[in-house]
Amino acid sequence: MLLVCELCRMLRHLDEEIGLMSFFLCVQCDLVMNLSAADRCAFVKNTPDCSMEDGFISYLRVAFCLLPPNLVPLTITLCVRPVCVCVWIVFMKKHFCPNLSAISTSLHLTHNVAGVTFLALGNGAPDIFSAIAAFSHPHTAGLAVGALFGAGIFVTTIVAGSVALVKPFAVASRPFLRDVIFYMVAVFWTFFMLYRGTTTLSEILGYLALYVVYVLTVIISAYIYNRQKHSMNSSVLSEYRPLLPYSESTGKILLTSLNPIDSRKWRRKSWSWRVLKVLKTPLEVLLLLCIPVVDPDKEDKNWRRPLNCLHLITAPLVCVLVFQSGKYVDYMIQGQFPLWVLILLLGLFLSAIVFCTTTNDCPPKYQPVFALLGFVVSAVLISAAASEVVSLLHMLGVVLSLSNTVLGLTLLAWGNSIGDCFSDITIARQGYPRMAISACFGGIIFNMLFGVGLGCLLQMLKTHSFVQFELEGLLTWVLAGSLGLSLVLSFVIVPLGRFHLGRAYGIFLLVFYVIFLLIALLTEFGKIH
Repeated sequence: MLLVCELCRMLRHLDEEIGLMSFFLCVQCDLVMNLSAADRCAFVKNTPDCSMEDGFISYLRVAFCLLPPNLVPLTITLCVRPVCVCVWIVFMKKHFCPNLSAISTSLHLTHNVAGVTFLALGNGAPDIFSAIAAFSHPHTAGLAVGALFGAGIFVTTIVAGSVALVKPFAVASRPFLRDVIFYMVAVFWTFFMLYRGTTTLSEILGYLALYVVYVLTVIISAYIYNRQKHSMNSSVLSEYRPLLPYSESTGKILLTSLNPIDSRKWRRKSWSWRVLKVLKTPLEVLLLLCIPVVDPDKEDKNWRRPLNCLHLITAPLVCVLVFQSGKYVDYMIQGQFPLWVLILLLGLFLSAIVFCTTTNDCPPKYQPVFALLGFVVSAVLISAAASEVVSLLHMLGVVLSLSNTVLGLTLLAWGNSIGDCFSDITIARQGYPRMAISACFGGIIFNMLFGVGLGCLLQMLKTHSFVQFELEGLLTWVLAGSLGLSLVLSFVIVPLGRFHLGRAYGIFLLVFYVIFLLIALLTEFGKIH
C-alpha cells in the first residue's frame, strides 16, 4: 500500500513538472509583465519564446535578472538610442559609402544600378535575416510579412521624404517609374498570397525570378542610356600630378591612417562636437583597423600600404568572429583545427605578399579587391549591429507589453530600416540623391522578394509542405493597403510635378506616414473595427 501511494505521489509530481514545462513552451514572452518582479527572471529563463537566437547579449535576461526592477526603464532609455544612432552613422558615413562608390566605379556601374544592387544588398541584410528567421516558425510567418510591409512604408515615406528634404532634385523619370511599377507588382503579388493564405513552390520561384528580371531591366536600361550618352558626347580626361611627390615612412603612414581626428576641423568645431568626437574615437579606430576603405575621389584612392596589409589579417577574422553572432568562433575543421586560426594564417600569408610586392606611393591594380573586402566586412558588421538593435527593440516591446503585430509594424520595421535611413540620407548629402532614391526602392524590392521568397523556400524545403500564413486581423490589410496607396500616389504625383522631388513632396510623404501610423495603432487597440 505504501508503495502504491509513493508511486502515485511520484506520478503527480512528474505530471506537475510536465505541465509546467508545457506551460513554458506554450506561453509568449510578453506575459512576463503580468508576473511579480521576483518571478520574472525564472519566467524569462524557462520560456523558449524569450530566448533570442540573434545577438551576442540576451537583453531580456539583463533587464529582468541582472538589473533591479526600478532601473529597467532607465536602462532601456539610455541603451536603445545610442545603438540606433551612433553605430549606423559611423558605419554608413565613413566605411560603407566610399567602398560602395569604389565598387560601382570599378565595375563602371551607374548610380541607379549601384543603388539597386550593392546598396540594396547592404541595406537589406538585416531585413533578410529577420524574415528568414521569422519564416522558420509557421505562426510568425504573418509577422515577417507585416514587418516587411512596415519597413516598406517606412522607407518609401520617411526615408524617401528625408532624401527629398535634404537634397531636392529632379529624379530620372524612367528609372523612377520602373522601380515603382516593379515594387507595386511585388506588393500586390504578396497581397494575393496573403489573401489566399498559402503559397506554392512555383509561386515562390517566380517571386525570386521577379527580382532577377528587375536587376536585368536596370542593367539593360543603363547600358542603352550609356550608349546614347557616349554617342552624343565626347569626354576629355584630365589628371593632376604633383610636381614633387612626398614620401612618408611606413610607420608614420600607419599612425596617420589610424588617427580619425582632423586637426583643422578640430580647431573650427564647437566644444560639444569635440566631446562627441572623443567619445566616438575608440570605435572609429577599431573600425579603421578592421575595414579597408577605398575612396575613388582621392588621387591615391586612399591607399595606405601598412594599414591595408593589416586589413588582410583583421577583416577576415572579424567576419568569422562576428558572423551570425559568433556562431563560428568555436568551429573546428574536422574537429581538430580551429577555423579562426586557419583564417589568421591565410591573412598573414596574403599580408606578407602584398607588403613585399607594393610600395607606399603607388596603389596596386587590384586595389578594388580591398573595396570589395571592405564592403563585405561592413555588411557583416551592419548585420551584427542590426541584430543587437532588433534584440534591444524586442526587449522594449516586451517591457512595454506591445503585441507582435505592433512590434513588427513599428519597432522591428524601424530597427531594420535605420540603416536604410542613414545610408540613403548620407549618400544624398554627398551629392548622389538619385542613387539614394534608387536604393529606397531597390532595397525594399530586394527585401520583400528575397525576404519572403527565401524565407518561404527554406520553410518548404524544411517541412516539405506549403507555407501557411496566419494573419493577425485587420491590421495586416491596413499595412498592405497603405503601402499600395503610397506607391500609387507617388506614381501619380511625381509625374504631375515633372519628376521634381522637392521639399513639398518630402513633407507629404512624412505626413502620410504619420497618418498611416495613427490609423494602424487605432486599429490595433480596437478603436477602428
